[in-house]
Amino acid sequence: MALPDHLKQLAARVSNRGRWGPDDQRGTLNLITPEAVLRGVAAVRDGKAFSLAIPFDEDGPQTGAIPGRENPQRRMLAVNTSYPGDPSDFCTSDDAVSMGVQAATHWDALSHVSYEHRLYNDTDAGVIDERGAHRLGIETFGPVATRGILADVARVHGVDHFDEGYAITGDDLDAAVALGRLTVEPGDALLVRTGQMNHLRRGDRERFAIPSPGLSTQSIEWLHDHDIAAVATDTLVLEVWPCEDPAVLLPVHMIHLVDMGLVQG
Repeated sequence: MALPDHLKQLAARVSNRGRWGPDDQRGTLNLITPEAVLRGVAAVRDGKAFSLAIPFDEDGPQTGAIPGRENPQRRMLAVNTSYPGDPSDFCTSDDAVSMGVQAATHWDALSHVSYEHRLYNDTDAGVIDERGAHRLGIETFGPVATRGILADVARVHGVDHFDEGYAITGDDLDAAVALGRLTVEPGDALLVRTGQMNHLRRGDRERFAIPSPGLSTQSIEWLHDHDIAAVATDTLVLEVWPCEDPAVLLPVHMIHLVDMGLVQG
């Protein structure tokens, strides 16, 4: 079913339609001002670099439940190959990767989800065809650099991970931010830890996928009120799965991407 009335009312309250102009394609990334970038730079202490991504290999998170969403598959095109024909001359190795574009860690483009035939900023969903998205594609994001805020919801609840599909609320996010002794500022990126990655590290893709904790519709106003530029979780779906209401499929995706233009990962 489409969004029920109470979620349509929520969507209207948090809508960013027209906020950055009728032609905007970047959504909440517009909240990353030069001041927000500098705030992120100022937060660096040790200068260490580390990845938050799922390893980009054949052991990725996809289970095969959604056709075509395949983990990366790599093949060698050349192995110490001498194109001149003399192995003492120039030799090269080369490879290729095939995958579904949601096979590993990723951001959702604002063209990813529609409902009632509309995309973000009241864009007609017909801008997507067999050649791809002619508006609101991931290429419109551009470079993204801002401060990241860790909301460790698992730690708030005193667990390493949740056993069931816990629905994260705004109160949970308040508690997690307070636990980190942080103040959220407009343009920050919120990274939500649930501990769900524990299952993937053990090699259990199915358990990583479902059941899964995640953001609920009760977290949406919190994200809007704090002007979060981007939100990501350590789960496969982002929002709680199975969904809060079995009759409504992925309502957080719909409101985030279509009404708010909120970048999610």
